[in-house]
Formats: sequence, structure tokens, C-alpha cells
Amino acid sequence: MPHRGTSSLSKFDLTGKAALVTGGARGIGLQIALTLQEAGAEIILTDADGVSLADVADRFPVKPQVYQLDVTASQAIRDLAGKIGSCPDILVNNAGVSRAAPTSQTTDEDWRFVLSVNLDGVFYCSRTFGSLMAERGSGSIVNISSMCSEIVTRQEPSVVTAYNASKAGVNMVTKTLACEWARSGVRVNAVAPGFVASDMTHKLPQEQIKSWSEQTPMGRFAQPHEIASAVHFLASDASSYMTGAVLSVDGGFTCW
Repeated sequence: MPHRGTSSLSKFDLTGKAALVTGGARGIGLQIALTLQEAGAEIILTDADGVSLADVADRFPVKPQVYQLDVTASQAIRDLAGKIGSCPDILVNNAGVSRAAPTSQTTDEDWRFVLSVNLDGVFYCSRTFGSLMAERGSGSIVNISSMCSEIVTRQEPSVVTAYNASKAGVNMVTKTLACEWARSGVRVNAVAPGFVASDMTHKLPQEQIKSWSEQTPMGRFAQPHEIASAVHFLASDASSYMTGAVLSVDGGFTCW
């Protein structure tokens, strides 16, 4: 009889599974892909930036499959499914953008761009790969949402109406697809990070980083690996009875 601890830990093992991660050339997406590979998964890495994608491939112990992909182009996603040839076991919809500006200064193009990448991209990728998973009878989709899907943070000095709206949409897409595909063996969950230390946030003024850290109960930003660990959990059999969940990983920010 196997040791109970070993049996439990084996549920996190992704050996023999393929994981497709969008927006994987940097930041959270890159760390998610590295973490899933460490757990045994074969990685399929996509990003709109083909140059950065090629550069990061060498950072993996086992070189991933890499594909340049614009998640706002539904036909390109269908074409990618054909190139891969088999449906991945795990889909991580990580690709996302933000354009911060007061609402009065948010252009139509800014609004559509943010909604198209953050929300349309999640739907298009889920529609293509999730449908294939449902036909097969198994799969796990993890969407990257945000604590801003539920709350409005104190932006200094700008606001992100489009970003917040897009992430709220991601939560509802997550819950709806979870219900639709639950009996098909496909689980759909989301991770809602708080402030994360990344290339993007490192460029912020130090006083802004200090202010946001002080507003967080844990007093700091998350590290990318802390978000990746939550994604690993939801992608694995360790979360086998979870679907439609939005898992907060925000240092307690939404508890205030």
C-alpha cells in the first residue's frame, strides 16, 4: 500500500500531460510554464511577441514547443490547434494587457484592445481547445483573472476601467464554461492575483509600489512563482473536485 503522503503528492504530478500557456514570453506566464514543466508537463508556449518567445525557450530544461500567437485572432487559434495535432491536457489563458488612463481619456481603440486580448482571447482559446477537451472527455483550463475583477483599487494617478471590466468578464466566462463542460470531464477555474512583482511593476514609481504594498495585508507584492503554484494546483488532479472557482492569490487585499 503506497505511503499516504506520496499518494497525495502524486496528484500534483503532470508527467505525460501537455500544457499550453498563452502570453508565456515573460512575467507570470513564463513562470507558470516553467513551474508546469518542473511538475512534468510538456510545454506549448505561445506569445504575440515572437522574438521574446524565441529568446526565452532556452531557459527551459526541456525546450518547449513555441508558437507566435495573437489570441485576438480566432482563426489563428484554430490554425494552432491543427499545428499541434493533439489537444493539450491543460490550457492556461494567461495573455493579458492593460492601458491605464482616466475614462475620459480612454479611446475606443484602447477599450477594444484591452477587452479583445483579455476577454475575447480567453473565450477564443477556450472555445477551440476546451471543445476538443470536452470531446475527449478530460482537461483542465486555468484562466488568469485579477483581484480587479471584484474590486476597484486606488489607482495612482490613473484608473483602468477596461482592464477591470475585462477581468470581471473572465470570471463569468470561467463559471459559465465550468457549468457547461463539468459532465464532459473538463474543469475550468481561474486565479485572481493581486499586485505581482514583474517587469511591468518594477517600472512603477517607488512611492506607488510602497503605497500599494502598504494597502496589502501581507505588506508586499506577490512573486510570479507564487501565482504559478496556484495555477499548478488548479491544473493538476489535486484540485479534481474544483470547477468554476476563482482562487484569490492577493496577499489578503480583497479581505479589507
